[in-house]
Amino acid sequence: MEILSVYDEAFREYGKVLEGYDCAELLAAMDKIPMPAAGVSYEPGIDSLEACKVFADFRDKGYGGMPIEIGMCWGYNTKLNCLEYHRDSEINLGLTDFVLLLAKQGDIVDGVLNTATVKAFKAPAGVPVEVFATSLHYAPCRVEGGFKVVVVLPRGTNTEKPAYVPACEEDKWMTARNKWLLAHEEADEAKSGAHIGLKGVNIDIA
Repeated sequence: MEILSVYDEAFREYGKVLEGYDCAELLAAMDKIPMPAAGVSYEPGIDSLEACKVFADFRDKGYGGMPIEIGMCWGYNTKLNCLEYHRDSEINLGLTDFVLLLAKQGDIVDGVLNTATVKAFKAPAGVPVEVFATSLHYAPCRVEGGFKVVVVLPRGTNTEKPAYVPACEEDKWMTARNKWLLAHEEADEAKSGAHIGLKGVNIDIA
């Protein structure tokens, strides 16, 4: 699979590289969090990350003053497995280089997305990247070793799923607050009852 750069022209349809954020303190705080023994860990809000001064800039400039959370996804992933989307952009920042596997929400047809439409983009360490709300994404992939990637989202995202009675097909895809998910049949999420909405090869950049 060809891996493009977030500086490539093709990335403009999926997100953009952000400027004007001093992330040195945040990167240092990320570095202090130990790696998992295996697999991937995710926490939607981490106190030591939210205590960094750049929190206010992400809140006020990145999200226009809306309440936000700064969490982290970290581990050893190399596979697609699932794709998710939110009703808003997500900001990512890597302590190391990492790869995002992205697709377009508009390419979901009858609840299914063909994985052949997925593109890979490499983001360099220390560079904040916005992933647009219309871009499907999931856990980052490692370049070498493991990865640590900050996840900035509106406060409450990826926490407990709200209680409601589904009234349309999309309602059935929600697996957490502000999180709609399409799983590949090989993914653990599918085995746990998530909507199987990814058809084709379960991409593995390794």
